[in-house]
Amino acid sequence: MTTWDEPSLIDRAEGRRGAVAWVGELWSTPGTRVLPVDEHGAFATGERGSRLRFVEATGSYRPQEHLLLGLVEGTAYFAAPAVIDDDKHTIREVGGLLGDVDRELATTAAALTHWHRAEPRCPQCGRPTEIRKAGAARFCRHDDRELFPRTDPAIIVAVTDPEDRLLLASQVVWGPHRVSVLAGFNEAGESLEQTVHREVFEESGVRLKDVRYFGSQPWPMPRSLMLGFSAVAASTDIVVDGTEIGAADWYTRERVRAEVESEHLILPGSSSIANRLITAWLEGRLRD
Repeated sequence: MTTWDEPSLIDRAEGRRGAVAWVGELWSTPGTRVLPVDEHGAFATGERGSRLRFVEATGSYRPQEHLLLGLVEGTAYFAAPAVIDDDKHTIREVGGLLGDVDRELATTAAALTHWHRAEPRCPQCGRPTEIRKAGAARFCRHDDRELFPRTDPAIIVAVTDPEDRLLLASQVVWGPHRVSVLAGFNEAGESLEQTVHREVFEESGVRLKDVRYFGSQPWPMPRSLMLGFSAVAASTDIVVDGTEIGAADWYTRERVRAEVESEHLILPGSSSIANRLITAWLEGRLRD
């Protein structure tokens, strides 16, 4: 399970990626790997999604198509648009199956390719922009303005009550038995802690105290950063909103383990910070 709290495994070459000639040399270097990514953000995979399927870099380097993901132990990795007929997955589908390096490369590829596809124009003047810094930026010639990917901060919080039970909830749109901890997007003018208080109360009616930071995770679906917290319930009566959250309840560890084993409860995937929060609670280290 990747915790995202260690240094990145990728050298993103921040100080050099703006040099087109240098990036072009990387592209032409034998051994350079390219990850094909389709218009929906799915990438080529092998071994039932447990590894990325890279291809060799061929032809000339095209700065408006080839996005430098970074270097790993001296080998350069790029993402490039492609049509993929089969053996493809999104990061949501296979994030828990990939190794650490592949997971980080796939996460970066998903974030960058979505941004370039979704925001090809300047937000100020509306004119088309061009890719710069090997994919890390865009540039508007009309406004002489450099643009960078936008990241939407979102919180996710494991709430426990005075008996150390965990609050788990099910969204209206989810299938039966699927549950998770509560989450939501930060709004303008809010601190992250204020977002934690607001989202939990809006979705469950529970008031909080003692909010603590837990950790973070890139979440390119399509462009979020998930910031994890834990909190203690100051009230325990649950009133779900009925619009986003269909049901919620307090769970003991014994209940979670028994219902997971009987397949009456489905927890978040192993690559998610939601799973990390729940696992930390199950192991008694959530508030350490």
